[in-house]
Amino acid sequence: MNKQNLAPFLQALAAAALFGMSAPLSKLFLGEVEPVALAAFLYLGSGLGLLLLKLGQRVWGTAVPPETPIGKEDIPWLAGAIVAGGIAAPIVLLFSLRETAAATASLLLNFEGVATTLIAAFAFKEAVTRRAWAAIITITAATILLSYSPGSSWGFSFGALGILLACVLWGIDNNFTRNISGKDPLTIVIVKGLAAGLFSLLLAMLLGNALPSLRIMLGALLLGSLSYGLSITLFIRGMRHLGAARTSALFSTAPIAGVLLSLLLFSETPSLLFLLALPLMIGGAIYLVNEEHSHYHAHSATFHDHWHSHEDAHHTHTHDGAPASGAHAHAHPHEPVAHDHHHLPDLTHRHTHEE
Repeated sequence: MNKQNLAPFLQALAAAALFGMSAPLSKLFLGEVEPVALAAFLYLGSGLGLLLLKLGQRVWGTAVPPETPIGKEDIPWLAGAIVAGGIAAPIVLLFSLRETAAATASLLLNFEGVATTLIAAFAFKEAVTRRAWAAIITITAATILLSYSPGSSWGFSFGALGILLACVLWGIDNNFTRNISGKDPLTIVIVKGLAAGLFSLLLAMLLGNALPSLRIMLGALLLGSLSYGLSITLFIRGMRHLGAARTSALFSTAPIAGVLLSLLLFSETPSLLFLLALPLMIGGAIYLVNEEHSHYHAHSATFHDHWHSHEDAHHTHTHDGAPASGAHAHAHPHEPVAHDHHHLPDLTHRHTHEE
């Protein structure tokens, strides 16, 4: 594969691993805190953890690549992502779970990756090749195997439709976030985490949930800062280069980390379905990582501000007369160019395709 694209693939897989670990670790808290209250502190942890990191960088003058701040033109996308994925989706899911069998709910929740891909391909015209579709379908099939529970009660109801709606809302969230993925990911996650966390905390209070002990609260905040905050930050960085569909497909491998950690924490024996799903997930990820996509395409002239590196052919502008090195962000022009090279739907390759 193109070595330049290896980093975003690893970022997406790391995001999946961090998020996947949240399920078994959250299970340790659930005996002492209600689910909605736990979700509130997980979201708040993602926002507060990265806020402390950002403040620490400024206080101690830590050398980090500069990022483009959120601008006025980004606010609608960010607000839409918060409403769709941070507020509406969890509420719809909570009410739907009351009317849906657990086995049915587990399977239907796998629709998020498919919803993200369909919205990316048809609403935002993101390029999804046959190879990418095959990898996405393979990984989705593996997640279905992992969530399948023989012997459990089944049933399709309006609650099941609600779960599908929640997945669509998260798919919208992922695609809205993709549109601002070139901007400062720490700011994006801080705003999303605090907004969703405060809303969930208010909902928990309205439902009469008791606040957890200080130990549980601090544990949930720490877990949220890693499994939500850092995970989503890496997810956004991956979307800069891979687009929403491929990043979501790689993110769908999260159950691998969750199952492996459960084996260590709870001494569970891996099921036959896990042994069948594991090679499918790994194979799908490898197939996606080795995707080669190239064709003749044209870029029109444009002027914008986003995170970029001068290691690619699309950022050849100079700084004070000399080429720049390393990743950074600033307003810069793009001259019109037409060429043929390997590329993915990154910030500069969101053109439409016939395929």
